[in-house]
Amino acid sequence: MWRLKPLRHKASGSANNLEEFKHKRREFEKALRQARRDKQLISKRLLQSVDVEEKEKGDSMETGSTPLSPEQVREMIRGVQSGGEEKAAHLASLRKALRNPESQLTFIKSENSMHMLIGQLSSHNAQCQLEAARCLHELSHSTHPSVGQACLPAGPYLLTYLSSQSTKLTELCLYTLGNLCPDSAVVREKLLAQGIVSALANCIHNQRYNLVVVEAVGFTLSQLLQAKNTNEKIIPAVMASGIVPHVISALTPDPEFGYGPATECTWCLHYLVSSNSDNSMLIAQGALSQCSAVLITLGGAVAQGNLEGGIELLIWPLLRCLGNLLVSGGDVKPEDTRLLAALCVFSQVYLHPHPALSRESLWALNNLTAGSSGFCSGLLLFNMVPILIRFLSFSKGINSMALRVLGNIAHHGTEYCVGLTQAGLLTALCATLKMAEPEVVTLSLEVLYMLVSSCPQVVEEFMRLNGVPLLEAVLYNSEGEQRVRAAYLLDHHFPSFSEVESFSP
Repeated sequence: MWRLKPLRHKASGSANNLEEFKHKRREFEKALRQARRDKQLISKRLLQSVDVEEKEKGDSMETGSTPLSPEQVREMIRGVQSGGEEKAAHLASLRKALRNPESQLTFIKSENSMHMLIGQLSSHNAQCQLEAARCLHELSHSTHPSVGQACLPAGPYLLTYLSSQSTKLTELCLYTLGNLCPDSAVVREKLLAQGIVSALANCIHNQRYNLVVVEAVGFTLSQLLQAKNTNEKIIPAVMASGIVPHVISALTPDPEFGYGPATECTWCLHYLVSSNSDNSMLIAQGALSQCSAVLITLGGAVAQGNLEGGIELLIWPLLRCLGNLLVSGGDVKPEDTRLLAALCVFSQVYLHPHPALSRESLWALNNLTAGSSGFCSGLLLFNMVPILIRFLSFSKGINSMALRVLGNIAHHGTEYCVGLTQAGLLTALCATLKMAEPEVVTLSLEVLYMLVSSCPQVVEEFMRLNGVPLLEAVLYNSEGEQRVRAAYLLDHHFPSFSEVESFSP
């Protein structure tokens, strides 16, 4: 029996129409989530809603490709300060100019630049306030650490506006804070001291029905949870803030809105689960049951051919949460056997387009069946073993993970081993024993040992399949553990065929 341990972009002026522009924006956001799935990297997000608005109005969407000189920046600052009714327009021009990385550095070095921007952010003019927030959002997207630190004085205002009645302003502030979180330890420490965790908890509590805000909270929290010192300060603060139940309830995707909010919140849960050796509190709050329920629902959708909208990007973190919760949750298991079907569906459907996702599904299935006679019985009862056996011909870790699941079944004794044999596992093992992958051969020998130890009929069937020469080939051509295991099988279960020196395991 085995249990494995844990494992928005700038607008393009080339879009022919608004729908194409929106489509490209959605595709890029999907790519960002996929990058985080593959590499678990912190990724900054640049909102494009303002560009969509300007496109709809027919306004020019300048990208600030030409860097501004210090004098031009000072002139823009003076324009805002003395702009009267034109302040918002001057701020909009500044925001477009700040899309240039060099202009960003020039701006923060200009005298009173951030003071002016924060002054407009805290003003009573709603449009100026929004444009100032957009300028800060552009700055937060910078990769230069000094730019993020220059934005720190705006932190208390950004946090305060998380309770704003304006969804646009709240969303801007959230993504700006999320972009600032990974800049440096100094920035994170300051934001923590300013109360970012409690502000996020209040925000998602008050706006739990506003999925735009929920998605933004999920993004910001996930950025914060990826810091190096999460276990020391951030995780305890998050667990004590009351935000976790809201994150867990947001795992269910909305059929109209899409998978974005659920995906962001599931990544948050993943980082929480991965940081703890004991996840009993998360399980008590419903994390395991919610992940299982959502995976069952998504399994039904995938089985019906619904593969659109980035559904696989939600399945990824859900599988990781499930697998790690099963490892750290002791004997706590989900009760719904439909989860077996969902995991098998994912492993089959994504085998060719996303083989790593197929492997991840089998990893979760391995942790689900480890030590569980109920779920192992379910795989036999619902005729899912032939599916697992077919995976033995695939590489990239898929065959070894399938062998682990089959080993979990065989571990439960004679009745289970007979069922595996009747499903054709012995024939498949004859093929895996010939493979060049050492892990696959070792696991095959382990599963074979459990099968032949279960009853004489299995031994006879293996001999009929001409399996003994395969064991002798492993004995003569392998080293270490494989050789010891092959010798033990030959000596104890096929002694009349073995003329080799006896080995003790």
